Amino acid sequence: MAAARGAWCVPCLASNETLQELCRKELLICHCIGITRRNINNYEVEYICDRKMEKGKEYFLVKWKGWPDSYNTWEPTENLKCPTLLKQFYSDLYNFLSELKPEKTNLLKNNFKSVDQSAADYIVKKAKQRIALKRWEEGLNRKKSHNGMIYVENNVDLEGPPRDFYYINDYKTTPGVNTLGEAIVGCDCTDCFSGKCCPMEAGVDFAYNEHRQIRIPPGRPIYECNARCKCSSDCPNRVVQKGPPYSLCIFRTENGRGWGVKTLQKIKKHSFVMEYVGEVITTEEAERRGQQYDSTGITYLFDLDYEADEFTVDAARYGNVSHFVNHSCDPNLQVYNVFIDNLDVRLPRIALFSTRQIKAGEELSFDYQMKGCGDLSTDSIELSPAKKRIRTACKCGASNCRGYL
Repeated sequence: MAAARGAWCVPCLASNETLQELCRKELLICHCIGITRRNINNYEVEYICDRKMEKGKEYFLVKWKGWPDSYNTWEPTENLKCPTLLKQFYSDLYNFLSELKPEKTNLLKNNFKSVDQSAADYIVKKAKQRIALKRWEEGLNRKKSHNGMIYVENNVDLEGPPRDFYYINDYKTTPGVNTLGEAIVGCDCTDCFSGKCCPMEAGVDFAYNEHRQIRIPPGRPIYECNARCKCSSDCPNRVVQKGPPYSLCIFRTENGRGWGVKTLQKIKKHSFVMEYVGEVITTEEAERRGQQYDSTGITYLFDLDYEADEFTVDAARYGNVSHFVNHSCDPNLQVYNVFIDNLDVRLPRIALFSTRQIKAGEELSFDYQMKGCGDLSTDSIELSPAKKRIRTACKCGASNCRGYL
């Protein structure tokens, strides 16, 4: 980092906010993180930490953006031009009191002198969580390669972004796995919907109707046009490869199921929603990781067993929005195997399509025992050894709930 006093080293993983705080504290100029001579002494409210009454006057303890906590100051109400942050402060205070100390909610209607230390601590934690989740949301949207936006929401607890999760848009290869195979032929169609296109060459049915909705039953493969095809990007046989078209929200569930995903837009029946991506590993590696996952009771292992059972997708550390989609015994998403540029039948892409119309705000789910081929009844399911070792209680709440994942 270049500064007026010469070179200065800081931890490379520090956030921009932390770097700004260090710069302002040491009076260092750093244009790359937005600290200039003109704004080095600027004061902007980041969040409000506390409230008190003194001699009949209301004061708020303010955390200044880009300044360390040691610079926090008590400011009279008239000095604060941040109605949204004030509203958020009172909302957090009310939520804390109503959940933990219901008898004290009436204090909000009165001119109480100060906030309990426990409430003030909660308000600061909630503010820091909100900032961290917003930063995570921005990072997810920078990394995604599709059109739909990703939002993050937690109105339930103080849980922040997952610490060991990395967003990816496509399969991540691991030793012993090669997913980089490319199609060697493509179609010459002028109209793929009615021409002799890639699905026909593969001996399967065309997967989509004229509205790009799935029209084949579960268990049938999807063959989309690939990079060698002469058709344009508007081809009706290019659906999964364009990525999720909907804006989705990763949210904290209220019944102990951790994070979930809900759609912010209405989704029509039989529409593509998202892919399930992660690290592609061998079945031997899946067995080893499965033993490690046993202690947590959580697994993100998904067998790629369309025609063989050689590889598994593990979305535990590397994945996309699908990492956060919860299980349901009555799901609104269905699994399909998809082949685009890589035609290796051992390595299909896993696409999730809607089984019915899904309302805006509704949570998305798929059956964790669902397979991309064959009969989906529970009697026919053959789980990998890494998956059948543990029985986790199901909390989906469906009328046909099996009781366990």
